[in-house]
This record gives sequence, structure tokens and C-alpha cells, in this order.
Amino acid sequence: MEPLAPNKIGDRSTSDVVVRLRTEDGRDDWFYCHSHILVEKSKYFADRLSESWPTCQILDSRSCVEVYCQESDFDHHVNVLRLLYVVVDDSTDDLWHGVTNALGILQVAFKLGCPQIATACVSYLEAVPWEEAEEEEILKIIPEMGSLAQPVLSRLQPVNSSAICRIFLTAIQFATSSPPSPMNDLKTSAQEQLEYMLTEDDDGPLLTADENIKSEANKCVKELFIRFNSVLESLLCEPVDFGSEARRIKAFQLHLSDLSWACQILKILESMKDFVNGWVDASHKIVDFVEQASSAAETTEIRLKVVEVAAKVLEAIGCGTVILPAAKRLYMLKVWLPFVRITKPLIDSVATTSEESVKLKVDNELWHSLESTFVSIVVALPSGDQAEILSEWLGNKHIHYPDLTEAFEVWCYRSKIAKRRLAHIWLSRSTVNSP
Repeated sequence: MEPLAPNKIGDRSTSDVVVRLRTEDGRDDWFYCHSHILVEKSKYFADRLSESWPTCQILDSRSCVEVYCQESDFDHHVNVLRLLYVVVDDSTDDLWHGVTNALGILQVAFKLGCPQIATACVSYLEAVPWEEAEEEEILKIIPEMGSLAQPVLSRLQPVNSSAICRIFLTAIQFATSSPPSPMNDLKTSAQEQLEYMLTEDDDGPLLTADENIKSEANKCVKELFIRFNSVLESLLCEPVDFGSEARRIKAFQLHLSDLSWACQILKILESMKDFVNGWVDASHKIVDFVEQASSAAETTEIRLKVVEVAAKVLEAIGCGTVILPAAKRLYMLKVWLPFVRITKPLIDSVATTSEESVKLKVDNELWHSLESTFVSIVVALPSGDQAEILSEWLGNKHIHYPDLTEAFEVWCYRSKIAKRRLAHIWLSRSTVNSP
């Protein structure tokens, strides 16, 4: 740093003006300065020291300039006075001593009309990282400074929709891939951010899904299902021994976790059809693998995750969000009813007696919702298929869950009044067909 002039702040022998910094708390410090430096670098001091200032003729009004400030800003005022004596350019980035200090100096420089210092502060703040608290403070202060400080806000400006779309598409391709193990944390982070982009909280979603977004998401999930099915088939064909069990479970867990996340994303995108069809195709193999695995607590945790994903799929079917033919709906009941009725007491038992209870703690809403979904699917089947499901349920020792009483009542009522209800249809047909 090279001084602008041989003069230095505080040099009483050469100074011709005193800057008197005062606070409401009674602090009163004097700084011996040089008028030509103050006038050149500060509009505030240039005005105060000009002959046009209203009090310029009063004795000592031009030899002593009072500046009032808050106690919290006092040091920043002192720093600005010192910086007036320094060549502030690109080589002086070490002057600011952090974001908070630079922001305080910027406020004073803006107030005193010191464009060189203010510009240097802006350049520094625009280039360095911010802590969250610093960012919030910047958002409070910078907008009041107009165009001078706008570059500081450049990193906080809304991004155009095409850029958002590009990063979403790139991220979802990575989030549904199978990278090497060391990159799993990165993939998890990408999944979290993608979900955040689509979630409506205090702010609206960052991304409005169009057909292109939905198509790409479904394409990625289809590829995920292809890999999942390949893993399932290899695991089911692989001889089970003590050494391979942990590896088998880990491989299944990784893919199941990805599918669980993908299901949530597609539910938000309201584009569940391909996922549901993929889950339907894989259902038998999923159940087979879990049933072959040991009954360790880790496998019980997998059972719970499988139930959570299956519940979302069954809900989409039961609510009519995804339309499947009756044969596939019946198939899904035959696969998942036995699995769920065995899994619930197993999870309830482990969750209450084991150290894994925290991991396996389930909101009862899941079981209530799943039970309601089963009822919805059953009552939407052809009556003969309903009878088949209900007969199996009534003869099962796990009759208490899922409780299909409501479906049974509906079936009994419909069956009893069927002839009367449909008599006019049969009559119409016989009339049409009679000679």
C-alpha cells in the first residue's frame, strides 16, 4: 500500500481539520485529518467543508466536522477514515478482514459518499463466500444501496427456467444411476436437492414439471428398474451362504433405497404410471428375495422399507391414479396381502423388544392407510375375484390385519341385491333377443 500523500491520519502537525466521531452513548473521539484528502475522497466531507455549507462562516465550523454514529458502527467509521489515506484498488483485498467487517465499512462508505472505498467493498463481497448469517445481513443492507452494490446480489438472483431445467435433468440422471460406492454420498445429496427443488414449502417449487421433465424422470426410473430386476434375478439365482448374505442384503438395500426415492419424486410429479408398472412386474421377485433372507433385524428393516414403497404403489392403484386391468390388481393383492400381514406383527415385535426400535418405529398412519387401500382395491374388483380374496382372508390366522371387514360388508350387500338391481338389464336383453 502506497500513501496518496505524505500526510498521515492523526498527524497533528500537518492536519487542518478534526473529524469528531460521537455516539449517543457519549463516546467522543477526535481524528486529525487533512481537508484535501477528505474532500477528494468523500462527498459528505466535501459538502461539509465547502463554502456553500450553511455554517461555513461560523468559527471552527470548517476546522472541526462532527460525525454521529451508533456505537456498533464506530470502528467502521474509524476504518473508513483510515482508508481515505490508502490507495484502495485490486491489490488491497486484505484490508477488509472478513465479510462482516467489509459490510460495515461499505455501509459507512455509502453514508459518507466514498465511492472508491464502496466499490472496493462491493468487489470483495461479491467474490468471497458467505456464512448463512452474513448472507441474511447482506440481504437486509445491500438492496438499500441501489445500483452501486447490486453486483453483491448477483449470486442470489433467480435463475431462468431453462437453466433450472438443465440442472434438474442432469441431476436426476446421476441420482438414479449406480455410481461406485465412494460416490453414494454425492448421489444421496443429489436426491435430497432434487426433492427440495420440487417441494412446496414456504416458497413454491423451484421447478414446474412439464412433459419433458416427466418423460426424462420416467426414462431414468425405467433404467433403474432394469438394473434392479437384474440384481434381483442374480441374487435369487445365487447360492446363499454365510459369507454372501451381507453382500446380498446390501445390494438389495441400495437399489430399494433408490426406488423409494424415485417413487416419491414421481408422486410429486404426478407421473406414477411407469413406476407402478415396474413395481408390479418386480413384485414377485421382491417378495421372494425378502422371504429367502434371514430374519435378522436388518432384514426386518428392509421389510419395512419394502412395505413403505409398496404402500405408495398400492395407493396409486386403489385411488385410481394409475389404472390397471383387474387381473393385475388381483395379482397385486395376492402378492402383497400375505407379505404385509406377516410383516406387521414381525415389525411390531422387533420394534418393542429390540435395540432397533428407533429405526423400526412406524407411524400407525402407514398401517391404517395401507389397510384402507387394500379395501379400496378389493371392492373395485369383479365380484368373483372379491369372493376369492375374502375367502382367503376369512380363513387366514392373520385375519385381524389387514381387516377387510368393510370390503366383506360391501360384497355381501352387492351380492344380495345383485339380481334385483340388475333384473331390468337382463329383462332388456331378453326382450332385444326374443323373436
